[in-house]
Amino acid sequence: MTERPRLALVVWSVLVSQVLLYPGLSETVAALGGTAGILSETAFLVAEFAAFVVCATLWGAASDSLGSRRPLVVLGAVGGAGSYVAVPAAATVGAPFGAILTLRVVGGAFTIGAFSLAITMLMDLSGGHGRNMGAAGTAIGFGAALGSVSGGALSTVDPFAPLYAGGGLLGVAALVAATVPDSGPGGGLPVGSVIEGVRSRPTLLVPYAFGYIDRLTAGFFALVGVAYFRETFAIGAAQAGVTLALFFLPFAALQYYAGLVSDRVGRFLPVVAGSLLYGVVIVAIAAAPTYLVAAGLMVCCGVCGAFISPATMALVTDIVPGSERGVAMGGFNVFGSLGMLSGFLVGGVVTSVYGYLPAFLVAGGLEIAIALVASRSVRRIAPQPTAGDRAEHG
Repeated sequence: MTERPRLALVVWSVLVSQVLLYPGLSETVAALGGTAGILSETAFLVAEFAAFVVCATLWGAASDSLGSRRPLVVLGAVGGAGSYVAVPAAATVGAPFGAILTLRVVGGAFTIGAFSLAITMLMDLSGGHGRNMGAAGTAIGFGAALGSVSGGALSTVDPFAPLYAGGGLLGVAALVAATVPDSGPGGGLPVGSVIEGVRSRPTLLVPYAFGYIDRLTAGFFALVGVAYFRETFAIGAAQAGVTLALFFLPFAALQYYAGLVSDRVGRFLPVVAGSLLYGVVIVAIAAAPTYLVAAGLMVCCGVCGAFISPATMALVTDIVPGSERGVAMGGFNVFGSLGMLSGFLVGGVVTSVYGYLPAFLVAGGLEIAIALVASRSVRRIAPQPTAGDRAEHG
């Protein structure tokens, strides 16, 4: 197995471990001692992603400074595995829910290192940025698809089963990462110059903004979307997991090819047109009269998302040199994690106050808005494909 699929397997493992928890979240949180309702569920998800926000850039800076990424990926995966197993173990001995949330913070601090730096190692490979980010996107999509289906089924057997399975997968990720040749930048990057280096490239804010909104919709679906399908159409955790997979399967299956398309035609159409269509379909889901219609629209969401994700990540690699990619990708994941947090919080608050339709309008409307507002900026910074690019990826 070459480096690209091994790194993609690491990314895949991290995503499966996370998404395993979403379909049966209410049952898992209740078993951990949380109170009934959306607030405890929100806190459980927010704890991990708050650590993502704080620690993503720190891992990137450390890898660029050390000139090495592989040992940090292994460390992050091992630490994440331990935290996943520690959560149900702590609940079993009577630990309060506040202690459980602390363990989630610690786990998030480790897991983001494995996730962010594995993607950065993919960015360091040759063969086309779109192709490498397509591989990352495929791993993310298939990981989320399998996690949603498996997590829903596991939670019906034992509410702690998704946590134990997630810990096992992160352990596998550590073993796989240890076999990948290190691809860290040659001389490293002094930590003192990291912040200044990011500030010197304000164009990074464009892909960061798209990453923020895209991940906001992901957080929205993970919390509010699951609740919407379960409540509106009276389905259980297992079917809710299958419903999430209707999005993630086409999202995964098309990612690699969408990355190749972005290398061939440029980033503008996949990012901007894809975001516009994605936002429209999100709103349409809340207006669907039946489960079958809503489920079909989830498939459409997955197709649209597949074209956005690799092209957006490839924009980051288009902007920065190799020696700065660790911090650049860390920044991308900071914005992405902030987006997930916003999706949890905004989605939960709007739903509790106004209902599901207004919440879907907000989520879809934000996706449409970023496409309209930032379209000129994407056109300005995205490299134009050359005849050689078209021949290579045609």
